[in-house]
Amino acid sequence: MRTSVAFGVVLSLCAFGVVGAAQAAHAETVAHIDRIEQLTPTRSAVFVDSPSMGREVQVQVLYPASAAGTRPTFYLLDGVSAGSESEYTESTWTQNTDIEAFFADKDVNVVLPVGGTGSFYTDWRSDDPNLGVNKWESFLTRELPPLIDEAFDGNGTNAVGGVSMGALGAGNLITRNPDLYTGLASYSGCLDTTQLYSQDFVRATVASKGGDATNMWGSAGDPDWLSHNPSNNVEALRGKTIYSSASTGLPGAHNTALTLDGVTAIIRGGPLEALVNSCTQSFESKLEGLGIAGVFAYRDSGTHSWPYYQDALHDSWPTLQTALGR
Repeated sequence: MRTSVAFGVVLSLCAFGVVGAAQAAHAETVAHIDRIEQLTPTRSAVFVDSPSMGREVQVQVLYPASAAGTRPTFYLLDGVSAGSESEYTESTWTQNTDIEAFFADKDVNVVLPVGGTGSFYTDWRSDDPNLGVNKWESFLTRELPPLIDEAFDGNGTNAVGGVSMGALGAGNLITRNPDLYTGLASYSGCLDTTQLYSQDFVRATVASKGGDATNMWGSAGDPDWLSHNPSNNVEALRGKTIYSSASTGLPGAHNTALTLDGVTAIIRGGPLEALVNSCTQSFESKLEGLGIAGVFAYRDSGTHSWPYYQDALHDSWPTLQTALGR
């Protein structure tokens, strides 16, 4: 009897060891929140262990000052610098706009990824020597949403938006994952990369941060470029709530400072916004041709710069409210 009992104990211990090892291996392949650091009464930094990215990824979450019950979530992507101006301590949205104050009285979570410089928030087909591993679509669509809903009382309703580089990223996320999002907000983004000049614009954006877009979607003419062109996949937007804004590139109300930064904003931001305007009109025409509704906000003046993105964010709120059920 003692021998049988002892043998059973050994088997049980071995089984426990196998189960424990399996659980540990499973934990390493499932995304989880490592820690949350509250930064202000309405903003927290969330550090997520991401198997797809193979590293810890920070996102910051805005939430209402007084909250009760569950709420929808707006995932808002950054521009090309993606927080590098602050050494990646925060999103450029919180550094350069009033977004935290703007959303403090609104019953919605806002998720702001920190990082992703030059990545277009997509899954790259190859690791880049300079930009490293980028599996943003996997992270943002599969790993992150359930973690946010659990930690910040999300109700499962999501919209996605972005500025400039992030706008194209957002357009791809919703057209490639339409069941996840109810709406799209594009702020000064090019959502039609059909034209060669727009693909060159994407390549130049990645190159400006030392990356090679061939590692992202392949060489020119590769099918991956079409599968990551929102204008080529607009049927996925049918029934969604859409907001898209663009200016002409001409100096506007925020371009009055006669400083080096002010002149640079005009010289560089003017042509960029003019290109965005052309892309946005092309995207609108594609939607109209298929009978898909959207709100398109064109401004007679304004450059590719943050004061105008802030204006567009404010302007988009009524549309976002519809998308988020608020």
